[in-house]
Amino acid sequence: MGDKVKEHPGAAGRAMAADHPASVRNVVLVGHSGSGKTTLVEALALTAGAVNRAGRVEDGGTVSDYDDIEHRQQRSVQLSLVPVEWNGIKINILDTPGYADFVGELRAGLRAADAALFVVSASDGVDGSTRMVWEECAAVGMPRAIVVTHLEAARADFAEMTRVCAEAFGADDPDAVLPLYLPLYGSQGPDGHAPVTGLVGLLTQKLFDYSTGERKESEPGPDQLPDIEDARNRLIEGIISESEDETLMDRYLGGEQIDLKTLVEDLERAVARGAFFPVLAAAPAVDGARQGLGTVELLELVTGGFPTPFEHPTPGVTTIDGTPRDIRPCDTGGPLVAEVVKTASDPYVGRVSLVRVFSGTLRPDETVHVSGHGLADRGHEDHDVDEKIGALSTPFGKQQRPVTHVIAGDLACVAKLGRAETGDTLSGKDDPLLMEPWEMPDPLLPLAIEAHSKADEDKLSQGLARLVAEDPTMRLEQNQDTHQVVLWCLGEAHADVALERLRSRYGVQVDVVPHKVSLRETFAGKSAGRGRHVKQSGGHGQFAICEIEVEPLPGGSGIEFVDKVVGGAVPRQFIPSVEKGIRAQAVKGVAAGYQLVDVRVTLLDGKAHSVDSSDAAFQTAGALALREAAADAKIHLLEPVAEVSVLVGDDYVGAVMSDLSGRRGRVLGTEQTSGGRTLIKAEVPEFEIGRYAVDLRSLSHGTARFSRSYARHEPMPPQIAEKIREQAKDAS
Repeated sequence: MGDKVKEHPGAAGRAMAADHPASVRNVVLVGHSGSGKTTLVEALALTAGAVNRAGRVEDGGTVSDYDDIEHRQQRSVQLSLVPVEWNGIKINILDTPGYADFVGELRAGLRAADAALFVVSASDGVDGSTRMVWEECAAVGMPRAIVVTHLEAARADFAEMTRVCAEAFGADDPDAVLPLYLPLYGSQGPDGHAPVTGLVGLLTQKLFDYSTGERKESEPGPDQLPDIEDARNRLIEGIISESEDETLMDRYLGGEQIDLKTLVEDLERAVARGAFFPVLAAAPAVDGARQGLGTVELLELVTGGFPTPFEHPTPGVTTIDGTPRDIRPCDTGGPLVAEVVKTASDPYVGRVSLVRVFSGTLRPDETVHVSGHGLADRGHEDHDVDEKIGALSTPFGKQQRPVTHVIAGDLACVAKLGRAETGDTLSGKDDPLLMEPWEMPDPLLPLAIEAHSKADEDKLSQGLARLVAEDPTMRLEQNQDTHQVVLWCLGEAHADVALERLRSRYGVQVDVVPHKVSLRETFAGKSAGRGRHVKQSGGHGQFAICEIEVEPLPGGSGIEFVDKVVGGAVPRQFIPSVEKGIRAQAVKGVAAGYQLVDVRVTLLDGKAHSVDSSDAAFQTAGALALREAAADAKIHLLEPVAEVSVLVGDDYVGAVMSDLSGRRGRVLGTEQTSGGRTLIKAEVPEFEIGRYAVDLRSLSHGTARFSRSYARHEPMPPQIAEKIREQAKDAS
């Protein structure tokens, strides 16, 4: 790699449609926010001839971060596809956001890709969230390489960053994380910093000078060879140790000179198998130069060392009824199986779906089956519909360049699929199939919203439906207890983008209101009540009297109604009326306006009138009796308690446990897990964890994850309950 570059004709202005899976590479860029992923994408596009020297496409926009929200926030907030061509290979570069709130976009990129480039800033190092993504890729055997950026920073040190990467990513085998190239430095400036002007290939032992803006190859001087010998020997040993040829190491240690062709082939195989992880350096082009430092080497690695889609196993596929189907990887003539990895709305063409084709060939104007299952808990109804595909295109910045077809292994955009949502499967209408969904993080930060005006109210429901169709990491909840519309998000930045999209893309202005927790009420002890509803106002009057006893039941019992009337004091036809009135009042609450639960109400006695008694009268009497019983009893306010599981690095266990205790949490236990992490299980009132998604990220520097599930309702501390009651009185 690095010495077989051909002059590239340039791909600007034309769409790239691959005709064979072997000529496609799908690579996702991963790294923390600010590591330089988007800048690197633009540098690669420039070197590949896809953009002009200013890093722009024909309409003046950039190839990535082209969304107006991204411009305003100065960071990536969504997955972007940038296709380029190099030496006859189509490379689909998937640029992902680095901020933790948009991990759903990252997961979609990992699903669509066959390999990953981890972008690491020389000035910032490797953060905990990047390590976690590396482990996710390792778990599925995804090939990876590491790109060190920001070498122009004052204290940047490539050798030190290589050591840090080997420590962070090569825990099992540090010799599997080694540089392919070493930087060449120019003259030291007044600040004492020497700029990186080129690279030296450790395998080829050739120099690649980028100082003029054009990559120039030369031979190293005799004085330079000793400086690279140690690094070259270590690289060769690392490649050979990962080689599938068991005799190669013996030959090398025996003094045999292994030829360059064999080393390069073994390197490419080791990278494609996910056994060796080369480290490279890259920097954007400056001052109108045509090539950024290290971009040619990166493109060579992607085309020569990363796997073709043939080597990517197809995710699990079933029929609609769940019967497994065996689908050959990347069979262009096989049954159509494609997946929507991203959904966006275009103001001119409507919904646009970014699709990865895993089997078959997708063509314009054909009818396909669109199937979406398994996200009902996030506001997505299961759906199975047939839809006609609109135009197929390749995205490039804000442009959509038409293509005639999309083969297995490739990615493209599909227009006018009205029902398709992110995560949906596209298949043949006569052979409907369903792909196993990828893992999506749970949104755990609630955002309660209200329409700003009547006009916004009319558009709110459609806007929210389109929003969650685009982003399955967002959950829409219509809370029946609090009567609030709640968007569950991954963090504050995720919530800000959701509000901005509602306003700018769907024309809906909303107000954020305090999120309410679903409280309950219950009786602390036995109590009795008498409901008397007697009125005479001309014509038929109203007459109903009933006497009840109320006693608490264990949590989760609901409302139990018992009839113990004797002697017909309450006629049989009116006993259901009493129960109906009691249950209606229980829903409204008896103390602070929250639903009454977990009590047994026993009807003991009552009176009726032969003319003036009625169903409505006894309903009213039942409600009055329950209110009277509550007035003479101690009423507990019940708050929901969540079972929380926190996976955190061992360094932060003490801080997390202390924080949970401060939230009135009860730690149930801890469990040591792999990778130097601990799983903490606790029960915490939901009142205390409304913003826990934000607070935990800050507490653990973004390295912890948590999940929550409803456990039960239990009595709230008296002092907090009293404040709630006072707030309820003030509100009324």
